Amino acid sequence: MIFHEKSQPAPECLTTEKAKANGNNSCGDVLRRLQVDFKNKCYICEDKDPHSINTEHFIPHRGDRELKFDWNNLFYACVHCNSTKSDDYDNILNCTIESDGVDKKIKYWINPFPKEEAKIIALDLDDRVVNTVALLNAVYNGSTTLKKIEAANLRSKLLKEIRNFQQLLFDYYNDLYNEAEKAEIKGQILRELRPSSNFTAFKIWILKENPDLLVDFQ
Repeated sequence: MIFHEKSQPAPECLTTEKAKANGNNSCGDVLRRLQVDFKNKCYICEDKDPHSINTEHFIPHRGDRELKFDWNNLFYACVHCNSTKSDDYDNILNCTIESDGVDKKIKYWINPFPKEEAKIIALDLDDRVVNTVALLNAVYNGSTTLKKIEAANLRSKLLKEIRNFQQLLFDYYNDLYNEAEKAEIKGQILRELRPSSNFTAFKIWILKENPDLLVDFQ
């Protein structure tokens, strides 16, 4: 998870749909706005360009129409994460509130080897941080047989991204490249650290774990 700023104001159609008996909270440009706000990434796992998406309720609405049609409660999630979260995690960090620090209060790590599980570590013992870590562990590592398979597929994508990012770092510090080539490689590295990149939080933590890298790519 990383911070994403939610666009305002809310799509006008949500007010209209809320007044209907069977209103649709994916009306008008809602999905397109969510896609843009969350950089076409699942807000939980950070998988970019997910094949299947849901309009996800950050706080489960449980029949509450205010929550069901509240723009600030509508998020962009892949089916794997939405079904994992379900109604079981309703007291977690909000990635659209910068002060919640989703990329500062949690450490994201995976060793770039086959069969490795993701390591999601709480750096704060606040209940919301702990609950968010529990959700992320369920997403990346799975619990049931089905979810373990889905999580393994997700980690395969994650590991490919991490290996490619590490190769860019190795190339940047390789003396075989001249300054112009290194500048181009640095540009590629910085692009990988943008909020729109796949699995940005994991890439950021590679730098956070190495003070020298952090200085060069601050």
